[in-house]
Amino acid sequence: MLRVTKLTDYATVVLTVLAADPESVLSASELAERAGLETPTVSKLLKPLAQAGLVDGFRGANGGYKLARAADAIGLIEIVEAMEGPLAMTECSIHTGNCAIEGQCGVRANWRRINDVVVDALRGVTLAQMLAPPQPPGPTPPDPKRIHMRLANA
Repeated sequence: MLRVTKLTDYATVVLTVLAADPESVLSASELAERAGLETPTVSKLLKPLAQAGLVDGFRGANGGYKLARAADAIGLIEIVEAMEGPLAMTECSIHTGNCAIEGQCGVRANWRRINDVVVDALRGVTLAQMLAPPQPPGPTPPDPKRIHMRLANA
């Protein structure tokens, strides 16, 4: 199953807390309380997020963290890659030379294409969009395979 780790999920939650109050500088314990997480977990998340340039840290009595840039300028792919490294559906999606059948593999190019689609999808969703409440589903489009028949009145 393809899924992000809990830490990546928690990192997104912490960043949405910061995005909801972009002017405030929040300590790790304040972030933990607002996010409903443990302080050690939040502290563990903040280091890679800062290294990736997603949050800025401030020292001192009023120190803490805030987003390094606007929430609408941060794509989900940046959060995933900050926490997990480059996204790769398969090992050969980003690295060459690690597979014994690489030379005769017929699916590698397709996995790379799928990898690019997933990266583009994550790049297309911003942290600001993650703050917005989910939109209710719209009307279900008609099934193109369904045959519509109209009965004539006799």
